[in-house]
Amino acid sequence: MAPEQLLTVDYDPGDSGSEGWMLCFHPDLIRKSALENKMDEYSFFSYAANEALHVSEKEKDIVTKIVHILIEEFSQNIDIYSTDLIVSNLEVLLNYAKRFYGRQFITRKTTHHDVVDRFEQLLKESFTLHRLGENGISSVKELAKDMGYSTNYLSDLLKKETGKNTQEHIHYQIIHHAKNLLSGTSEPITNIAYKLGFEYPANFSKFFKSRTGMSPNQFRKY
Repeated sequence: MAPEQLLTVDYDPGDSGSEGWMLCFHPDLIRKSALENKMDEYSFFSYAANEALHVSEKEKDIVTKIVHILIEEFSQNIDIYSTDLIVSNLEVLLNYAKRFYGRQFITRKTTHHDVVDRFEQLLKESFTLHRLGENGISSVKELAKDMGYSTNYLSDLLKKETGKNTQEHIHYQIIHHAKNLLSGTSEPITNIAYKLGFEYPANFSKFFKSRTGMSPNQFRKY
């Protein structure tokens, strides 16, 4: 969980077999440390609750051992090394979580193939000229919502399966349709830009050149 996120736990008084723990730390703990600069790498902090990590017994043992080290560290007398040791062990814990999530993406490969197929179909539908004219280019957030995933989880899943995150898939479709319109029609580039959902034609030209190395005019002549 990241700051400002909410978590709700259903409590059943008749269930005597549930147990667990939560490790919380204040952002100030890692401020000005190397870990602070790495936090954006841990995209799982923005995953939805239903995208939680499911650990094996072996993985649970690894996580628990690190947590016990942390408990031992902050339970004893604090000295000049305490913060560094706590932060370094937090980083180890987060790195293991990143590895375990990577394993989870692999073990769910069959399911994720279906997700990729659904996503590609949804993306193609959103890129029909009629829908682009009405709604503009779909955002990462909109596509993730339509798929029923958080933005980070969908992007990480697609990256693992296809080598491209959600934004890169969107950009690929824009360039694909732009090339078809530029080579297959004589429409003015301004009209093509509007058809592809760009509010300003100059933005389309800049985007196209950044991805292809040529301006739309150069591509059309080429």
